[in-house]
Amino acid sequence: MGDAASRPTAFLPEDWQAATLVGRIETPAGPTPVVGRDGRLFDVSGAAPTVSDLLNSDAATAPGRDLGPIDAFDFAAQPLLAPVDLQCVKAAGVTFAVSAVERVIEERARGDAARAEAIRADLRDRVGADIRSVTPGSPEAAKLKAALIADGLWSQYLEVAIGPDAEIFTKAPVLSAVGHGAQVGIRSDSAWNNPEPEVVLVCDRAGRAVGATLGNDVNLRDFEGRSALLLGKAKDNNASCALGPFIRLFDEGFTLDDVRRARVDLVIEGRDNYRLEGVSSMDQISRDPLELVRQALSEHQYPDGFALFLGTLFAPTQDRDVAGQGFTHKVGDVVRVSSPRLGTLENEVTTSKAAAPWSFGVGDLMRNLAGRGLLLPQAAQ
Repeated sequence: MGDAASRPTAFLPEDWQAATLVGRIETPAGPTPVVGRDGRLFDVSGAAPTVSDLLNSDAATAPGRDLGPIDAFDFAAQPLLAPVDLQCVKAAGVTFAVSAVERVIEERARGDAARAEAIRADLRDRVGADIRSVTPGSPEAAKLKAALIADGLWSQYLEVAIGPDAEIFTKAPVLSAVGHGAQVGIRSDSAWNNPEPEVVLVCDRAGRAVGATLGNDVNLRDFEGRSALLLGKAKDNNASCALGPFIRLFDEGFTLDDVRRARVDLVIEGRDNYRLEGVSSMDQISRDPLELVRQALSEHQYPDGFALFLGTLFAPTQDRDVAGQGFTHKVGDVVRVSSPRLGTLENEVTTSKAAAPWSFGVGDLMRNLAGRGLLLPQAAQ
């Protein structure tokens, strides 16, 4: 982590003194859950050796060793890890239907604004509703699907954008996500890729959404563009999932409604002096976050809890090198995903081959915690 990224004031939420924050730091002894509350940071590993344990208990009041003011903690010496550990990391795709439908219309209109509006008006007349406000899975959505099929505009992406079933997939294996300040990886054989700045809900073993964090769902547009069946290669590679800096727990001052209206900003700065800015507004999402949680849980259980990427409105179109070629990452890009109530997640881009290998798995974590005496029955600790 660079000097700037390791300064707490550079990545904490704007109202961090009032927030309850859950995270993990890398200590000499091993990965350690921490809680930030009342402006101070606490090592709570004695009460909960994993973040999964912490979120399945009373994280807000877990006892712990006081590490001092959170804004004075040395995160360069003990860096932040991804704030989840045993949780499964899931993701929802194409959750901003208006963006997906608009892209289809724009492709058909070929840049002619008047033609695009005419297509919208025709669809609106046939559907009987404003296509920009159609609810996925509704009768209006079924009419819109029929109209798009009739016009030869249907795609599998629109099926999950406005159909009854959301796209829910596994983004990363347990313990493979990287945290704030780490490098993120793109496949070395990808020539067209991008970040996806998202809000991520974190749920306990009962499926209750207990907090939120930021995420970068690194995506390979060339792989997924060739075939949706390559989604696994497009989404799940070494260091391709970043989460952080902290999970902010829901309380009276921060609720799901704050997630529903969150603004997520993105800034990319390259070594070539390239700069790109983007934004994703959660109030444009087509499916409510709790509906996405419900679909993730419909026929599955997560005894250690799960994290769920909620999708993004952002799609980079700004040219980088060649006019008409759009955006793709270069090694050395610095990506900042930020939202006022959640802080800033910053990562530098490298290749998945060059990124630090994922070498600390579940077995390693259990052996580490056992060696530290943290897996004893709680009553004996």
